[in-house]
Amino acid sequence: MITIVAGTNRKNSNSLKVAQYYRQQLQEKGYASDVLSLEDLPADFIATDLYGQRSEAFKPIQNRVTATTKFIFIIPEYNGSFPGVLKTFIDSCTFPDSFMGKKAALVGISTGKYGNIRGVEHFTGVCHYLKLHILPLKIHIPQIQFELDENLQFHHPETVKFTDQQIEEFITF
Repeated sequence: MITIVAGTNRKNSNSLKVAQYYRQQLQEKGYASDVLSLEDLPADFIATDLYGQRSEAFKPIQNRVTATTKFIFIIPEYNGSFPGVLKTFIDSCTFPDSFMGKKAALVGISTGKYGNIRGVEHFTGVCHYLKLHILPLKIHIPQIQFELDENLQFHHPETVKFTDQQIEEFITF
């Protein structure tokens, strides 16, 4: 199972739009995937799902993570790195079986001009600690607010080229 994680809990985020784009592209290539938006996390999961605790509300999310064999993380830039809610989500998941030995692709996005290069590298360090295998081709999409058209499709040829290349490599990874 492929799970695409929209790495913020911000409502109607660009991360969710990019996650939906990746889902559509995988579907067109004949691969099923599921989008996990962090905006769907329980409102109190910081109090109920850390340090070995597990709430009834988080169990379905944990089950989805456990069943996943491949992840695509869409990682927006927050203060020069990745969102704290993404790290808290990772910390909430059962260790080590949620991520160990599984595979992931990383996509950085930002409204600035670097596409969250630093945040993706920070998150790569977390993934390595979890023994999550990372696809070498990491995508960085700058100025995301100008990248998606009204149909949530990328319209810049280079972005389409590199996202398609990443998806093709991810399928065989």
